[in-house]
Amino acid sequence: MGDILFGLLAVVLGAAATYGLYWALDKLVNLLPAKLAEKFKSASFLLPAAVLVILVLLMPMFQTVIWSFMNDDGKKFVGIDNYVELFGSAEFISILINNFLWIAVVPAVTVSLGVLFATLGNQVGPTREKILKSLIFMPMTISFVSASTIWAYMYVYVPPGRPEIGLLNNIANALGFESQPWLQIDAGRLNTFLLMAVIVWLQVGYSMVIISAGIKAVPEETVEAARIDGANGAQVFFRIIVPQIWSTIMSVFVTVLILVMKVFDIVLAMTRGNFNTNVLAFEYYKQFFENSNVGPASAVVTILLLLIIPLMILQIRTVRHQETLR
Repeated sequence: MGDILFGLLAVVLGAAATYGLYWALDKLVNLLPAKLAEKFKSASFLLPAAVLVILVLLMPMFQTVIWSFMNDDGKKFVGIDNYVELFGSAEFISILINNFLWIAVVPAVTVSLGVLFATLGNQVGPTREKILKSLIFMPMTISFVSASTIWAYMYVYVPPGRPEIGLLNNIANALGFESQPWLQIDAGRLNTFLLMAVIVWLQVGYSMVIISAGIKAVPEETVEAARIDGANGAQVFFRIIVPQIWSTIMSVFVTVLILVMKVFDIVLAMTRGNFNTNVLAFEYYKQFFENSNVGPASAVVTILLLLIIPLMILQIRTVRHQETLR
């Protein structure tokens, strides 16, 4: 009960403090001469957000980069030793390969399924469309940890002699195969692909909704003109619709890609990085919170940051391109 009251108090005080801050800034700006007030008014409202970005985002980022050149306790400068040790470790190379597989598979599968479900959903009646899209979008309301728990029961392995409760092993038994500890099978990185299924299940609804809106925004005249010219359904879709929604597809793709680069909850809840399923974000968690290695942990985060920054730039360019099309 105390936590609930504390949370409510934080929300109320936070909203009141924010309102009071902007009210005070407005009053201060209005005390200036009219010409100066017009110049500083927009800047005054941007100031709190800019300060928060500096304090919460930029300063910790620069501090992390500095720590990446320090030793385990973050007090002694060791140069690039942390990076040399990381890239000289077979375990870390395996982590990078896992991350590459996540970014190579998950965004492509998620967007492809999103396009498929969006197209199918737009071709049925309004009532069926609502039901179909609601069911597909529903996993978006579940947290990553909750979804991981659900899927862990699907993959669960019980020793021989006990009732089988895992869905995947029940299917395997029905087909005449023996039960397998699926999340422990790293041959061909099968367990990593099984973890990917969780985030695809969670994000395909988001992909479907955004892409469906893009398809519905395609001018009907262009589609009708293609059909009059003799184009079949596949040609209309791939040559008329897809080029017009390509920026939307790329926006969804990059958004899912950035999310996948930071994947952590699923690995933590299902395997804790064991059996060759570790990723960069979870490696940082292990190094910093479990092993208290400040320098190596910061080096892992810095590498992750360097990989994400180009994706963020691509996302910004994609959004701007969408705005120019409007």
